[in-house]
Amino acid sequence: MTQRKSFGSDNQAGAHDAVLSALARANFGDAIGYGDDPWTQQAAAALRTAFGARGGVFFVFTGTAANVLGLSLLLRPYEGVICAESAHVNVDECGAPERILGSKLLAVATPDGKLTPDLIRARLADRGDEHRVQPRAVTISQVTELGTCYTLAELTSLGEFCRAEKLRLHIDGARLANAAAHLGCSLAELAAQADVLSFGGTKNGAVGAEAVVVMAGELAADTPFLRKQQGQLGSKMRYLAAQFQALLDDDLWLRNASHANAMARRLAEGIHGVPGARPWQPVESNAVFVSLDPAHIARLQRDWQFYVWDSAAQVVRWMTAFDTTEADVDAFTAAVRRTADA
Repeated sequence: MTQRKSFGSDNQAGAHDAVLSALARANFGDAIGYGDDPWTQQAAAALRTAFGARGGVFFVFTGTAANVLGLSLLLRPYEGVICAESAHVNVDECGAPERILGSKLLAVATPDGKLTPDLIRARLADRGDEHRVQPRAVTISQVTELGTCYTLAELTSLGEFCRAEKLRLHIDGARLANAAAHLGCSLAELAAQADVLSFGGTKNGAVGAEAVVVMAGELAADTPFLRKQQGQLGSKMRYLAAQFQALLDDDLWLRNASHANAMARRLAEGIHGVPGARPWQPVESNAVFVSLDPAHIARLQRDWQFYVWDSAAQVVRWMTAFDTTEADVDAFTAAVRRTADA
């Protein structure tokens, strides 16, 4: 029996063939460890140029590690991070930023996963009170956990507000490639307002490879030491870097993300008009959020893998990936239609 494609997460997809080929090529012979190898130097330089990063690029193994390292550059122990309530750092990282950094997360409820200057301003009232955690950084997710994208205008507004309020801006870019594909913009444009951000590889065809991009030059000196202290200095760094070289070659990162986004749009269009299927968020990336009747969800999950995002609101999340095919989407949308009236 042919295995059905999962719509649970882009994390569940395999690795792109070009990435695996790059790993095989990097596996030939010996190389100096801890990043003093040509693969790391070339990939870091290429990403630094693509982002316009003054501080440099540093490879780590996981998205959580990338977020912790990035935030650690911005905070002192008594300072906090303003984030959306739905943010990955707040919901899905097992308290890692608070446990490892000792810095409190200051969560804000949002309807669409996106912070605004007004929402951030509401968390600044306690500044100067020695009894309270002092807000110092803002972290946003691009793409957000609800599949929505900040526009360039929204990013500019946030950046200007943060600078005016002497706040640092961090971007969780686990799906930054999908945002670039949706907005039709460059990586440098997406990063222009940030002090630090991450660029995700794992969700876009890589194997456990993420990049921390330090935009602010004055933060660069601390980064190597904090990365080592946080257990993210890989001795065989070439295997992380080689994957990013593959993703950068001929803009594979963008082609992968564009395809995943297109498959999500196809999925959303394919279930249009299905009785009881109500869109919950606009489709701006490779995620489709839909409200379904619980009985419909149960019938569909007998044969297909996906997550119930919010059981109280009866919302499911369907994710596409770089290797999702039109046939995969069409088979799934046919199942959604078939089980709607079962």
